[in-house]
Amino acid sequence: MKFFLATLSLVAFVVTASAEVNDPHMLSDEFIKLVEQKANTWTVGRNFEENVSEQHIRGLMGVHPDAHKFTLPEKSQVLSDLSETDGGDLPEEFDARKHWPNCPTIGEIRDQGSCGSCWAFGAVEAMSDRVCIHSNAKVNFHYSADDLVSCCHTCGFGCNGGFPGAAWSYWTRKGIVSGGSYGSKEGCRPYEIEPCEHHVNGTRPPCSQGSTPRCQHQCESGYSVDYNTDKHFGAKAYSIGRNPLDIQREIMTNGPVEGAFTVYEDLLLYKSGVYQHVHGRALGGHAIRILGWGVWGDGKVPYWLIGNSWNTDWGDNGFFRILRGEDHCGIESAISAGLPRL
Repeated sequence: MKFFLATLSLVAFVVTASAEVNDPHMLSDEFIKLVEQKANTWTVGRNFEENVSEQHIRGLMGVHPDAHKFTLPEKSQVLSDLSETDGGDLPEEFDARKHWPNCPTIGEIRDQGSCGSCWAFGAVEAMSDRVCIHSNAKVNFHYSADDLVSCCHTCGFGCNGGFPGAAWSYWTRKGIVSGGSYGSKEGCRPYEIEPCEHHVNGTRPPCSQGSTPRCQHQCESGYSVDYNTDKHFGAKAYSIGRNPLDIQREIMTNGPVEGAFTVYEDLLLYKSGVYQHVHGRALGGHAIRILGWGVWGDGKVPYWLIGNSWNTDWGDNGFFRILRGEDHCGIESAISAGLPRL
């Protein structure tokens, strides 16, 4: 996490080699052509309309610069009965969606809307996956991003950014209720911020800056379970170190994890393949869910398989792949995870 944030804080130095002062706007056709000339392992295309504001784009990056202060203890410090292996047991490819087919949340892509709540989404998505995995698919609980982003006051600043590690700690201390996507009426507290149309050829309303929902210790009308009764808790919360093998073991053993990395302008253009930053400025820290790994193409480019929270019409149906093994953009330096209380 410290490495990731150091990368972010030194961005003025880091990006001078890849971005020029007079670069075209990050959503312009000219910028797309510029990146297309440099991207060798991934396909470039338009995901966002050119008139989407830079304020909205930057607002999607919700990992606060102080997040490193809330990094969780490493797993070995939390769990004493670890049995580590040398990595020889790891397959070349692993996809949690295929490995645990009876856990539907693993294949789900949510939408954070006009809110810097990625830190909460990455957390509740992985928590939802893990409670299903560790219950042998007997417990399917859709953790509420709305509850976490509005009621965890130690997690940061709601829609203005937060701390992934603190979200997992809050899960163990206070618990989180259920809640589906906007308008779903699913669970105790469905997400309150409407999806907006930051993508191409969409039908949603225009994007405007979202405000943090009000914390309410009650479920929406019509839900049959009491708020406090609906809470599900974590048993342990921890971080995983930068070693890719340790991250792989954790995913294969316990399920998807939450990660954070620095987003550059060229990521906005991702369509397929294995993303590697080739051009553009840093936009901020972003939290996501890592659910597997593999190798891509004849060149056998190693990647992490990632679920984003910008809806299914961004990237590869909401997912993307990023270079694995080189801590690219800090992707391996800020891994948060935990175990559910069953």
